[in-house]
Amino acid sequence: MVSHGPQILTDGARFRVWAPRLARLGIRLGRRELELERLAGGWFEAEVPGLRPGARYALVLPGGQTRPDPASLRQPEGVHGPSQLFDPAAFRWSAPAWSGVPPERLAFYELHVGTFTAEGTLDAAAARLPDLAELGVSCVELMPVQPFPGERNWGYDGVCLHAVHEAYGGPEALQRFVDRAHGLGLGVCLDVVYNHLGPEGNYLRELGPYFTPRHRSPWGDGVNFDDPGSREVRTYVTEAAVRWVRDYRLDALRLDAVHAIQDDSPRHLVGAICDAVAEVARETGRAIHVIAESDLNDRKVVEPAPEGWGATAAWADDLHHALHALLTGERHHYYADFGRPEDVERALARGFVYQGQESVFRRKRFGTRTEGLRPAQFVGFDQNHDQVGNRPFGERLASLVPWEALAPAAALVLLGPALPLLFMGEEYGETRPFLYFTSHGDPELARAVSEGRKKEHIAAAAGGEVPDPQDPRTFERSRLTWRRAGRHGALREVYRRLLEVRLRHAGEIGARWPEVERDGRAFTLRRPGLTVRANLGPRPAGGLPGWGWRVEEE
Repeated sequence: MVSHGPQILTDGARFRVWAPRLARLGIRLGRRELELERLAGGWFEAEVPGLRPGARYALVLPGGQTRPDPASLRQPEGVHGPSQLFDPAAFRWSAPAWSGVPPERLAFYELHVGTFTAEGTLDAAAARLPDLAELGVSCVELMPVQPFPGERNWGYDGVCLHAVHEAYGGPEALQRFVDRAHGLGLGVCLDVVYNHLGPEGNYLRELGPYFTPRHRSPWGDGVNFDDPGSREVRTYVTEAAVRWVRDYRLDALRLDAVHAIQDDSPRHLVGAICDAVAEVARETGRAIHVIAESDLNDRKVVEPAPEGWGATAAWADDLHHALHALLTGERHHYYADFGRPEDVERALARGFVYQGQESVFRRKRFGTRTEGLRPAQFVGFDQNHDQVGNRPFGERLASLVPWEALAPAAALVLLGPALPLLFMGEEYGETRPFLYFTSHGDPELARAVSEGRKKEHIAAAAGGEVPDPQDPRTFERSRLTWRRAGRHGALREVYRRLLEVRLRHAGEIGARWPEVERDGRAFTLRRPGLTVRANLGPRPAGGLPGWGWRVEEE
């Protein structure tokens, strides 16, 4: 039996809520209000006959306030409104034999549902999936789809960890998206956030010790994964992870900022999630992956238990930082540790640039060695939502470097050792920015976000006006153009050809690190049957013209 949230029965529904801070808890169903039975351990439960999917309900606290179910599967009126019963088992899958994507064949395409298409829905995004299948990626990575306040948000302010944002189409739309992707031979990865919850619509503190002051995070008190009451909180989160891969048949979860998940338990939460997802993989016979975003440069993220957490792969920021600093000349913030051609060489040959040496930015020794790890245990990129959207003006690489630099950089990422990740629009050189946007309904929170963004980037903006996250125009400016004419179409063809080569050599690329040679800013990657050459500078080097690149297959 599911521990948290509603469950559809043959004739009705069962509700279970963990709320140890409350003496009483009711549920409102239309004009009816029922009392839930208080059980041991702070649990409340009730079975209500006659209820069917689509019925709306709200929890009623002792003071009369109504709240959504923390494990709601659907929030049709947003994060503050009533919850709605949804039966994920009712969906009829058209690709039931889908077995997933082997780890070495993963090539990710990260997208934000709201700005990927003009409509900003999962169904509209699904209509674009044939383009991505033809491009040659193998796994579409969705930025978070859990409910957030308003209609515009990156998704990292989400609450109701088991539900799907209604403006995107709700839970059935996610199932349709996954089913369409599988029919085209594409896997689907979902970005999930377990290091914090958004501030608006987050009512968990009223119910129980979901947070603890023992740990502090950039968002306040840490989520309670290791204090009294943590067993139920851990279950609340791991059940959400299991729901995505079981009920929605997702092929991978990308865990956001695992370095911000503070947990002193014998088995870290990330490891517990990996264990739970692996169990679903065993039960279903599908390849299901956990990808961890981590700036720890720590091999424990991908090492198996008991020493490690057991993630399939970890985001490797060092390759991005090395490429970006070399190509743009930027040296602020964490780019202070990068900018030398040998940094790119080291990232391509070993995964992490920093493996225990002194970091200027961090002011300490940083990173662990990667001997014994496989390239397919890293995810590499030259752009992603963070590295673009956290700039004050959201510039993509195509707006920061010569156009001619895009193809050789793509060759090193797509045919480099790590599992490659593209950020939506990168493949054709999108020049519209990807900005930080929100639509908070709380006026004080909205003002704080707008002022905080401006203050955070006042120096970097150098007198320019930082776009207001709350302004709808900031969101509109971030929509893709889907350009295909001229040099945009030519660049997309380069990406398509590179991904085609990647697919042919995926096993070899993922299994062993390449031999890397460098001549100035030109790099050569050698593997059995495949040699990749790319010059990241305007001057001839490595037998290539300025900004030249070449792929040689045997």
